[in-house]
Amino acid sequence: MDVEEQGSVNLISKEGETFEVPLAVAKMSELVKTMIDDEDGDDEDETAEIPLPNVKAEVLKKVIEFCKHHHEDPMTEIEKPLKSATMAEVVQKWYAEFVSVQQVTLFELILAANYMDIKPLLDLTCATVASMIKGKTPEEIRQTFNISNDFSPEEEAQVREENKWCEEA
Repeated sequence: MDVEEQGSVNLISKEGETFEVPLAVAKMSELVKTMIDDEDGDDEDETAEIPLPNVKAEVLKKVIEFCKHHHEDPMTEIEKPLKSATMAEVVQKWYAEFVSVQQVTLFELILAANYMDIKPLLDLTCATVASMIKGKTPEEIRQTFNISNDFSPEEEAQVREENKWCEEA
């Protein structure tokens, strides 16, 4: 491990809760990495504090859990298009179980991964949403994500007619 990869950094959630994280783990986030690199040259003895005002403490705990695990046991590359609607067939068991969460938590993880710029977490969470859609009809997708259909039957028929080529593929 690099000398500069040793040490830790404090990540501060939206609520002000502080999480001490090993530097090598925290640097999985491009946002955190950039903020740490910008602070280089400051007091070296002081642990850097990185505020993450867009990430709730509960979600930040999950993000840190992911980063720690990924640092120790990297996730296999996710094949695109997805070969299965079952995440356990796409990634290792731990990662499949990690994203087996309530929809609201999954979407908060997507937002956190995007904000913090953690590509493997963003890939995993977005692939999970894709697996929830894979092989479903528009009506089943609406039910899965609690989306109301705001098209009249005539408008829906017109859209289907205009995009018939999509369903033929």
